[in-house]
Amino acid sequence: MLKANGGNDSWLETPTMAEWPDHDDPEENPFIKWRKMLNSWHRAKEAGWSDDDYKSLVTQINQAIYQTSGKMFHITPTGTWKDAAAVLPSSVLWKDETANVGGSHKARHLMGLLLHFAIDAGADDKRLAISSCGNAALGAATLARAVGRPIDVFIPTWANPAIVTELKKLEADIHVCERFKGEIGDPCMLRFQESLLDGSIAFGVQATENQLTLDGGRTIGWELATALQNDPVDDLVIQVGGGALLTSCAIGLMEAKEFNILEKVPRIWATQSEGCAPLNRAWESLPKERTFAEVMLYAMQNSADLMKPWDNPKSLASGILDDVTYDWLGVIRSLLLSDGGSIVSSEKNIISASQLVSSLGINAEPTGAASVAGVISLLEDKIIDQSQKVGVLITGVNR
Repeated sequence: MLKANGGNDSWLETPTMAEWPDHDDPEENPFIKWRKMLNSWHRAKEAGWSDDDYKSLVTQINQAIYQTSGKMFHITPTGTWKDAAAVLPSSVLWKDETANVGGSHKARHLMGLLLHFAIDAGADDKRLAISSCGNAALGAATLARAVGRPIDVFIPTWANPAIVTELKKLEADIHVCERFKGEIGDPCMLRFQESLLDGSIAFGVQATENQLTLDGGRTIGWELATALQNDPVDDLVIQVGGGALLTSCAIGLMEAKEFNILEKVPRIWATQSEGCAPLNRAWESLPKERTFAEVMLYAMQNSADLMKPWDNPKSLASGILDDVTYDWLGVIRSLLLSDGGSIVSSEKNIISASQLVSSLGINAEPTGAASVAGVISLLEDKIIDQSQKVGVLITGVNR
């Protein structure tokens, strides 16, 4: 049973009758190609929809997104850097999300939610709401505009002016959130939660608000698995803010292994900036010498003590400055199951990675290149060496 509104377990189970697409399927829209893996497709079938009905819905929304933004969902590119820099291993496989809808991976989560909204046909008159400092807000505003839904976007005082300009063009209702005296926690998240109490619908990328946001997010893991079939890696580094990206990707990769697409799942590493690392702080406090089940139980029972807001988050990688890793339980589950871990990147490495990725031809923001900072840090700490093959996600475009 899916917990569509909250819950502590930031994870999504594979539908019982899920099917992996044929190897030679030429479809480029991941929401059509992998539709029989999506919970929304199975929900539609239960509601009496035909396969053609579902494909038609995806196509209509995708075309509306294109008319709104000039972009649509497609399988994003992957490639390999060979001997690209002394600070990197000799082989780094990358997946580039910068040309995706909204300029990042975030819209994948939101498209998954939008499909559920359309299939369930409920609360069409209610406003959508999201708390975000950047790419998630743009993705949400783009999709909301495409389907004609009003949306409230709660942003921090330091939000990128270029993003604010784009939000205005998309006719989102923007709420700049200042911190009230004595207030604890992210003011944007607090105002967002107040809007939910007033009847708005969560349209964001945290599974703690809506578990179904992981449904569409898994598409990045399935696409990556296809690339790893021919070019496997030992380790995969993923930047972590709220945690839904890593969790979704890990679920997708583990499903690929279950469907015999992958022989093994790479070791997954979460990376955060030294200026905001609540996930790493919690990870270091876990009794990892215990069994998987015991560690997860400990984490859930001690969540309030382990996952506390980070004081004064600060980094050039502003997209991962969540003072709390909301989906941290899904993240640590992913790290434990893949035998991976957590690595903190210095601000120096955040800057170096941003410059390096740009020099290698991908126009990524510092957050988008933060996975590369994690690779640099893993090498510096001698956790990996130059001979290991590593994968990274380049998640957001530089504006």
